[in-house]
Amino acid sequence: MALPPPDPQFVLRGTSAAVHTLHFSCGGQEPDVPILFSGSENGLIHVWNLKTRRVDTALDGHGRNSVYCVETMGSKDRLLSQGRDQRICLWDLAEGRMSVTDSVFTENVGFCRCSLLKVAQRRWLMAMASKALEEVQILELPSKTSVCTLKPEVGAKLGMPMCLKLWQLSCGSQPLLLAGYEDGSVVLWNLSMGKAMSRLVCHQEPVMSLDFDLEKTKGISGSSEKVLSIWSLNEQQNLQAYKTHGLVNAGISDITIRPDKKILATAGWDHRIRIFGWKKMKPLAVLDYHTATVHCVSFSDHNQPSERLLAAGSKDHRISIWSIYTQA
Repeated sequence: MALPPPDPQFVLRGTSAAVHTLHFSCGGQEPDVPILFSGSENGLIHVWNLKTRRVDTALDGHGRNSVYCVETMGSKDRLLSQGRDQRICLWDLAEGRMSVTDSVFTENVGFCRCSLLKVAQRRWLMAMASKALEEVQILELPSKTSVCTLKPEVGAKLGMPMCLKLWQLSCGSQPLLLAGYEDGSVVLWNLSMGKAMSRLVCHQEPVMSLDFDLEKTKGISGSSEKVLSIWSLNEQQNLQAYKTHGLVNAGISDITIRPDKKILATAGWDHRIRIFGWKKMKPLAVLDYHTATVHCVSFSDHNQPSERLLAAGSKDHRISIWSIYTQA
């Protein structure tokens, strides 16, 4: 007998708006309090204290425009956020500050989340959708120096970039970018050459989300269709279709592979969160709590495996927190 799906461990309420992005910061030293950042449609970033399960701070830096990406940069005091005001903000939250220290004007009208990659101490690369519809801009932070602009070949007709994932095999190796596009294809870009190395058509519809496992050089993507596409990179850096996994209901907003690479979670338009084993895509659980589209899923970075959590943010203004480590 399969175990019945668990209930949420707890639910965070109080965003007063649809939740579009989540990011944990729990891996600090004691007595650091585990934190969850959430970005909402009303332009606020909420800093949730996971011990009290209440909001410690609400940050307002996007002029009431929807926030759809929040990431920490090395510590929970340095934050990056991206909103529909076409701005990416850098925050300093040390010693109770709530200040935007710098910002980047993207001039992009889509909702493609930027991607961050730490390349050295206090040096980051950031990929973001650019003003020109099909282009991706790579900047170095905090200097905001332009590294390169990735333009599809003439006649490629990829459409807008929809999701981005910067990665490198090891510290010091060449940074690469995986980008999912409006035409349903995933493209691998070499940043130092500024050109596409490989392209694979994974979906008939725009790629809504993707994640990538560096160790297995295997990735997964979802779209508005009833299918997840699993693909891999061979030693020649060519993208290859690996397999597809059919879904009961159409529409995937977000996909994330847990840091230990054992399971993954998807956020569904059907209000459900689905958990799969990453090795064989074995369905493990359907988490049914929300009453509207689930926009985002995020696994916590607790040092202790038994403490690790999954958070899901929904159009229903709620964030559900699940402990699925033991069940999975």
